[in-house]
Amino acid sequence: MRERMRKPKAIIVGGSIAGISCAKALILAGGDVVVIEKTCGPPTGNPTGAGINRAVDQEKNICADFLFIFLHGLIYNTLPVEIVFWGHLYLTFCISHNKSTVNVKAKNLRTDVIIDVVGDLLVAADGSRSSVRRTFLPDSKLRYTCYCAWSGVFDFSESENSETIQGIRKAYPTLGNGVHTDLAPGTHIVLYELMYKRLNWIWYISQPEPELKLARVIKETKEPFLNLIYDCDPLTQVYCDNVVFIRDAAHPITPHCARSTNMAIADAAVLGKCLEKLGEENLHSALEEYQSVRLPVTTKQVLHSRRVGQIKLGLPLPDRVPFDPKTTSPEDCEILKQRSLPFFDDVPATLE
Repeated sequence: MRERMRKPKAIIVGGSIAGISCAKALILAGGDVVVIEKTCGPPTGNPTGAGINRAVDQEKNICADFLFIFLHGLIYNTLPVEIVFWGHLYLTFCISHNKSTVNVKAKNLRTDVIIDVVGDLLVAADGSRSSVRRTFLPDSKLRYTCYCAWSGVFDFSESENSETIQGIRKAYPTLGNGVHTDLAPGTHIVLYELMYKRLNWIWYISQPEPELKLARVIKETKEPFLNLIYDCDPLTQVYCDNVVFIRDAAHPITPHCARSTNMAIADAAVLGKCLEKLGEENLHSALEEYQSVRLPVTTKQVLHSRRVGQIKLGLPLPDRVPFDPKTTSPEDCEILKQRSLPFFDDVPATLE
Protein backbone atom coordinates (compact mmCIF):
# COMPACT_ATOMS: atom_id res chain seq x y z
CA MET A 1 0.00 0.00 0.00
CA ARG A 2 1.34 3.41 -0.96
CA GLU A 3 0.47 6.94 -0.01
CA ARG A 4 1.74 10.08 -1.78
CA MET A 5 2.33 13.17 0.32
CA ARG A 6 2.05 16.85 -0.62
CA LYS A 7 5.13 18.57 -1.91
CA PRO A 8 7.22 20.24 0.79
CA LYS A 9 10.19 22.45 0.01
CA ALA A 10 12.63 20.40 2.10
CA ILE A 11 12.68 16.79 3.29
CA ILE A 12 14.93 16.15 6.30
CA VAL A 13 15.97 12.56 7.02
CA GLY A 14 16.73 12.26 10.74
CA GLY A 15 14.98 13.77 13.74
CA SER A 16 18.06 14.31 15.89
CA ILE A 17 19.20 17.69 17.19
CA ALA A 18 20.63 18.29 13.68
CA GLY A 19 17.38 17.47 11.90
CA ILE A 20 15.20 19.42 14.30
CA SER A 21 17.54 22.43 14.23
CA CYS A 22 17.55 22.35 10.46
CA ALA A 23 13.75 22.21 10.36
CA LYS A 24 13.62 25.29 12.59
CA ALA A 25 16.16 27.17 10.46
CA LEU A 26 14.41 26.37 7.19
CA ILE A 27 11.00 27.36 8.55
CA LEU A 28 12.49 30.68 9.73
CA ALA A 29 13.83 31.08 6.19
CA GLY A 30 10.26 30.76 4.87
CA GLY A 31 10.37 27.14 3.78
CA ASP A 32 8.03 24.18 4.12
CA VAL A 33 9.56 21.16 5.83
CA VAL A 34 8.93 17.48 6.49
CA VAL A 35 11.13 15.51 8.92
CA ILE A 36 11.34 11.71 8.65
CA GLU A 37 12.46 9.94 11.85
CA LYS A 38 12.38 6.22 12.63
CA THR A 39 11.80 6.53 16.39
CA CYS A 40 8.20 6.67 17.52
CA GLY A 41 8.33 10.06 19.26
CA PRO A 42 10.49 12.84 20.71
CA PRO A 43 13.34 11.65 22.95
CA THR A 44 12.53 11.18 26.63
CA GLY A 45 15.30 8.70 27.42
CA ASN A 46 14.79 6.51 24.34
CA PRO A 47 17.97 4.46 23.83
CA THR A 48 18.18 4.82 20.03
CA GLY A 49 17.39 7.37 17.38
CA ALA A 50 16.80 11.09 17.62
CA GLY A 51 20.40 11.66 18.59
CA ILE A 52 20.15 9.84 21.94
CA ASN A 53 22.89 7.30 22.67
CA ARG A 54 21.38 5.38 25.58
CA ALA A 55 18.84 5.45 28.36
CA VAL A 56 19.75 5.61 32.02
CA ASP A 57 16.50 5.91 33.93
CA GLN A 58 13.20 5.63 32.06
CA GLU A 59 11.06 6.62 35.05
CA LYS A 60 12.78 9.95 35.67
CA ASN A 61 13.80 10.44 32.01
CA ILE A 62 17.43 10.88 32.96
CA CYS A 63 20.04 10.28 30.32
CA ALA A 64 23.79 10.71 30.12
CA ASP A 65 22.95 12.86 27.09
CA PHE A 66 20.34 14.88 29.02
CA LEU A 67 21.62 18.12 27.49
CA PHE A 68 20.78 16.84 24.02
CA ILE A 69 17.29 15.88 25.17
CA PHE A 70 16.80 19.34 26.69
CA LEU A 71 17.99 21.16 23.57
CA HIS A 72 16.01 18.85 21.31
CA GLY A 73 12.80 19.48 23.27
CA LEU A 74 13.43 23.21 23.39
CA ILE A 75 13.61 23.42 19.60
CA TYR A 76 11.04 20.73 18.81
CA ASN A 77 8.37 22.41 20.93
CA THR A 78 8.55 25.51 18.69
CA LEU A 79 7.79 23.53 15.53
CA PRO A 80 4.41 22.62 14.02
CA VAL A 81 3.79 19.10 15.30
CA GLU A 82 2.54 17.84 11.93
CA ILE A 83 5.87 18.31 10.13
CA VAL A 84 7.66 15.44 11.91
CA PHE A 85 6.79 11.95 10.70
CA TRP A 86 7.71 9.91 13.78
CA GLY A 87 7.95 6.16 13.32
CA HIS A 88 8.89 6.39 9.64
CA LEU A 89 11.94 4.54 8.33
CA TYR A 90 13.78 6.19 5.43
CA LEU A 91 14.17 3.71 2.56
CA THR A 92 15.56 5.43 -0.51
CA PHE A 93 15.37 8.50 -2.71
CA CYS A 94 15.66 9.50 -6.36
CA ILE A 95 16.21 12.82 -8.11
CA SER A 96 14.09 13.81 -11.12
CA HIS A 97 15.71 13.86 -14.57
CA ASN A 98 15.79 17.64 -14.67
CA LYS A 99 17.10 17.70 -11.06
CA SER A 100 14.30 19.98 -9.95
CA THR A 101 12.77 17.64 -7.37
CA VAL A 102 13.71 14.77 -5.09
CA ASN A 103 11.42 11.87 -4.17
CA VAL A 104 11.89 10.08 -0.82
CA LYS A 105 10.34 6.76 0.10
CA ALA A 106 9.75 5.92 3.76
CA LYS A 107 7.88 3.18 5.59
CA ASN A 108 5.46 3.72 8.43
CA LEU A 109 6.80 1.22 10.96
CA ARG A 110 3.41 0.84 12.63
CA THR A 111 1.33 0.15 9.50
CA ASP A 112 4.02 -0.88 6.95
CA VAL A 113 2.55 1.69 4.54
CA ILE A 114 5.15 3.06 2.11
CA ILE A 115 4.86 6.81 1.55
CA ASP A 116 6.37 8.99 -1.19
CA VAL A 117 7.41 12.49 -0.16
CA VAL A 118 8.35 14.90 -2.95
CA GLY A 119 10.41 18.02 -2.33
CA ASP A 120 12.95 20.40 -3.78
CA LEU A 121 15.71 19.60 -1.30
CA LEU A 122 16.78 16.53 0.68
CA VAL A 123 18.73 17.20 3.89
CA ALA A 124 20.70 14.20 5.18
CA ALA A 125 20.78 14.42 8.98
CA ASP A 126 20.91 10.65 9.42
CA GLY A 127 24.15 10.34 11.35
CA SER A 128 27.70 9.14 10.83
CA ARG A 129 26.54 5.99 9.00
CA SER A 130 24.35 8.06 6.70
CA SER A 131 22.53 5.97 4.10
CA VAL A 132 22.02 9.09 2.01
CA ARG A 133 25.74 9.90 1.99
CA ARG A 134 26.64 6.35 0.96
CA THR A 135 24.46 6.72 -2.13
CA PHE A 136 26.52 9.66 -3.40
CA LEU A 137 29.88 8.98 -1.79
CA PRO A 138 30.30 5.19 -1.48
CA ASP A 139 34.05 5.55 -1.00
CA SER A 140 33.66 7.75 2.09
CA LYS A 141 34.29 5.34 4.97
CA LEU A 142 34.25 5.71 8.72
CA ARG A 143 37.75 5.52 10.22
CA TYR A 144 38.28 3.62 13.46
CA THR A 145 40.31 5.88 15.73
CA CYS A 146 42.19 3.01 17.49
CA TYR A 147 40.38 3.56 20.79
CA CYS A 148 37.05 2.82 22.47
CA ALA A 149 35.06 4.50 25.19
CA TRP A 150 33.63 2.47 28.04
CA SER A 151 30.99 4.42 29.89
CA GLY A 152 28.40 4.03 32.59
CA VAL A 153 26.30 5.83 35.16
CA PHE A 154 27.02 5.15 38.83
CA ASP A 155 23.91 5.59 40.98
CA PHE A 156 24.96 6.64 44.50
CA SER A 157 21.53 7.83 45.66
CA GLU A 158 21.51 5.09 48.33
CA SER A 159 25.24 5.12 49.09
CA GLU A 160 26.18 8.79 49.26
CA ASN A 161 28.46 8.22 52.23
CA SER A 162 30.15 5.14 50.81
CA GLU A 163 33.92 4.88 50.66
CA THR A 164 33.76 5.06 46.86
CA ILE A 165 31.85 8.35 46.76
CA GLN A 166 33.81 9.90 49.59
CA GLY A 167 37.02 9.06 47.76
CA ILE A 168 35.71 10.56 44.51
CA ARG A 169 34.60 13.76 46.25
CA LYS A 170 37.99 14.06 47.93
CA ALA A 171 39.79 13.64 44.60
CA TYR A 172 37.38 16.00 42.80
CA PRO A 173 36.14 18.58 45.32
CA THR A 174 34.37 20.59 42.60
CA LEU A 175 32.48 17.59 41.25
CA GLY A 176 29.06 18.76 40.07
CA ASN A 177 30.37 22.08 38.80
CA GLY A 178 31.85 20.83 35.56
CA VAL A 179 33.58 18.07 33.62
CA HIS A 180 36.72 16.50 35.09
CA THR A 181 39.35 14.72 33.00
CA ASP A 182 42.15 12.48 34.30
CA LEU A 183 45.00 11.69 31.93
CA ALA A 184 47.33 8.70 32.10
CA PRO A 185 49.62 7.10 29.52
CA GLY A 186 47.48 5.56 26.79
CA THR A 187 44.16 6.38 28.43
CA HIS A 188 42.03 9.05 30.04
CA ILE A 189 38.82 9.26 32.05
CA VAL A 190 36.03 11.85 31.99
CA LEU A 191 33.72 12.33 35.00
CA TYR A 192 30.71 14.56 35.54
CA GLU A 193 27.80 14.50 37.95
CA LEU A 194 24.18 14.17 36.80
CA MET A 195 20.97 14.99 38.62
CA TYR A 196 19.46 12.64 41.20
CA LYS A 197 22.89 11.63 42.61
CA ARG A 198 24.32 9.91 39.59
CA LEU A 199 27.86 10.05 38.26
CA ASN A 200 28.56 9.66 34.56
CA TRP A 201 31.97 8.21 33.67
CA ILE A 202 33.68 7.67 30.32
CA TRP A 203 36.91 5.68 30.05
CA TYR A 204 38.83 5.96 26.79
CA ILE A 205 41.15 3.03 26.11
CA SER A 206 43.50 2.52 23.20
CA GLN A 207 42.82 -0.90 21.66
CA PRO A 208 42.33 -2.65 18.32
CA GLU A 209 38.86 -2.52 16.84
CA PRO A 210 36.73 -5.30 18.41
CA GLU A 211 35.48 -8.01 16.11
CA LEU A 212 31.99 -7.05 14.89
CA LYS A 213 29.98 -9.81 16.60
CA LEU A 214 31.69 -9.25 19.95
CA ALA A 215 31.19 -5.50 19.65
CA ARG A 216 27.46 -6.02 19.14
CA VAL A 217 27.22 -8.26 22.19
CA ILE A 218 29.01 -5.66 24.32
CA LYS A 219 26.93 -2.77 22.99
CA GLU A 220 23.66 -4.62 23.58
CA THR A 221 24.57 -5.42 27.19
CA LYS A 222 22.71 -3.01 29.46
CA GLU A 223 25.71 -1.97 31.59
CA PRO A 224 28.42 -1.03 30.94
CA PHE A 225 28.20 0.60 27.54
CA LEU A 226 30.92 0.43 24.88
CA ASN A 227 31.19 3.12 22.22
CA LEU A 228 33.65 2.45 19.41
CA ILE A 229 35.01 5.85 18.42
CA TYR A 230 34.97 6.66 14.72
CA ASP A 231 35.42 9.74 12.61
CA CYS A 232 35.73 10.25 8.88
CA ASP A 233 38.28 11.88 6.63
CA PRO A 234 36.79 15.29 5.74
CA LEU A 235 34.59 15.29 2.67
CA THR A 236 35.49 17.43 -0.33
CA GLN A 237 31.84 18.29 -0.83
CA VAL A 238 28.80 18.40 1.43
CA TYR A 239 26.10 18.62 -1.22
CA CYS A 240 25.27 16.79 -4.46
CA ASP A 241 22.49 17.97 -6.76
CA ASN A 242 19.42 18.47 -4.51
CA VAL A 243 20.94 16.72 -1.49
CA VAL A 244 22.92 18.32 1.34
CA PHE A 245 24.63 16.71 4.36
CA ILE A 246 24.71 18.14 7.88
CA ARG A 247 26.18 17.15 11.26
CA ASP A 248 27.52 13.58 11.45
CA ALA A 249 26.31 12.81 7.93
CA ALA A 250 28.74 15.53 6.79
CA HIS A 251 31.50 15.47 9.39
CA PRO A 252 31.67 12.62 11.95
CA ILE A 253 33.94 13.90 14.71
CA THR A 254 35.59 12.44 17.80
CA PRO A 255 34.16 13.65 21.14
CA HIS A 256 37.29 15.27 22.59
CA CYS A 257 36.35 18.87 21.84
CA ALA A 258 32.65 18.39 22.68
CA ARG A 259 31.45 20.31 19.63
CA SER A 260 29.24 17.89 17.69
CA THR A 261 25.97 19.50 18.80
CA ASN A 262 27.34 23.01 18.27
CA MET A 263 28.45 22.03 14.77
CA ALA A 264 25.00 20.60 14.02
CA ILE A 265 23.21 23.78 15.06
CA ALA A 266 25.70 25.93 13.12
CA ASP A 267 25.19 23.76 10.01
CA ALA A 268 21.43 24.21 10.27
CA ALA A 269 21.59 27.96 10.90
CA VAL A 270 23.98 28.63 8.00
CA LEU A 271 21.96 26.46 5.62
CA GLY A 272 18.79 28.33 6.57
CA LYS A 273 20.42 31.73 6.06
CA CYS A 274 21.86 30.74 2.67
CA LEU A 275 18.46 29.55 1.46
CA GLU A 276 16.77 32.66 2.85
CA LYS A 277 19.32 34.92 1.16
CA LEU A 278 19.31 33.32 -2.29
CA GLY A 279 15.79 31.87 -2.43
CA GLU A 280 14.31 28.58 -3.56
CA GLU A 281 14.85 29.45 -7.21
CA ASN A 282 18.62 29.58 -6.60
CA LEU A 283 18.86 26.35 -4.63
CA HIS A 284 22.20 25.21 -6.01
CA SER A 285 23.79 28.61 -5.46
CA ALA A 286 22.54 28.51 -1.85
CA LEU A 287 24.00 25.02 -1.34
CA GLU A 288 27.31 26.13 -2.85
CA GLU A 289 27.46 29.06 -0.43
CA TYR A 290 26.59 26.78 2.50
CA GLN A 291 29.44 24.49 1.48
CA SER A 292 31.91 27.36 1.08
CA VAL A 293 31.08 28.64 4.59
CA ARG A 294 30.94 25.38 6.52
CA LEU A 295 33.34 22.96 4.81
CA PRO A 296 36.60 24.80 5.69
CA VAL A 297 35.47 25.15 9.31
CA THR A 298 34.29 21.59 9.87
CA THR A 299 37.34 20.15 8.09
CA LYS A 300 39.71 21.89 10.51
CA GLN A 301 37.57 20.99 13.51
CA VAL A 302 37.38 17.28 12.61
CA LEU A 303 41.15 17.03 12.06
CA HIS A 304 41.94 18.98 15.22
CA SER A 305 39.64 16.81 17.36
CA ARG A 306 41.21 13.72 15.80
CA ARG A 307 44.66 14.98 16.78
CA VAL A 308 43.56 15.75 20.35
CA GLY A 309 42.26 12.20 20.71
CA GLN A 310 45.47 10.73 19.35
CA ILE A 311 47.53 12.80 21.77
CA LYS A 312 45.39 11.95 24.80
CA LEU A 313 45.54 8.23 24.02
CA GLY A 314 49.30 8.31 23.48
CA LEU A 315 48.96 7.19 19.86
CA PRO A 316 51.92 7.77 17.53
CA LEU A 317 52.08 11.02 15.58
CA PRO A 318 54.75 11.86 13.00
CA ASP A 319 55.59 15.26 14.49
CA ARG A 320 55.79 14.52 18.22
CA VAL A 321 56.72 11.90 20.78
CA PRO A 322 53.86 10.01 22.46
CA PHE A 323 52.10 12.10 25.07
CA ASP A 324 52.94 11.34 28.70
CA PRO A 325 50.94 13.39 31.23
CA LYS A 326 53.61 12.77 33.87
CA THR A 327 56.36 14.53 31.94
CA THR A 328 54.60 16.95 29.60
CA SER A 329 54.85 20.72 30.03
CA PRO A 330 51.86 23.03 30.65
CA GLU A 331 52.55 24.66 27.28
CA ASP A 332 52.40 21.29 25.56
CA CYS A 333 48.95 20.67 27.09
CA GLU A 334 47.41 23.79 25.53
CA ILE A 335 46.30 21.85 22.47
CA LEU A 336 44.20 19.57 24.70
CA LYS A 337 41.93 22.39 25.84
CA GLN A 338 38.56 22.65 24.15
CA ARG A 339 39.19 26.31 23.38
CA SER A 340 42.13 25.32 21.18
CA LEU A 341 39.63 24.01 18.62
CA PRO A 342 39.71 26.12 15.44
CA PHE A 343 36.80 28.57 15.18
CA PHE A 344 35.76 27.72 18.77
CA ASP A 345 34.37 31.21 19.46
CA ASP A 346 33.64 32.28 15.89
CA VAL A 347 30.18 33.12 14.60
CA PRO A 348 29.85 32.37 10.86
CA ALA A 349 29.71 35.66 8.94
CA THR A 350 26.46 34.45 7.36
CA LEU A 351 24.79 34.62 10.80
CA GLU A 352 26.12 38.03 11.87
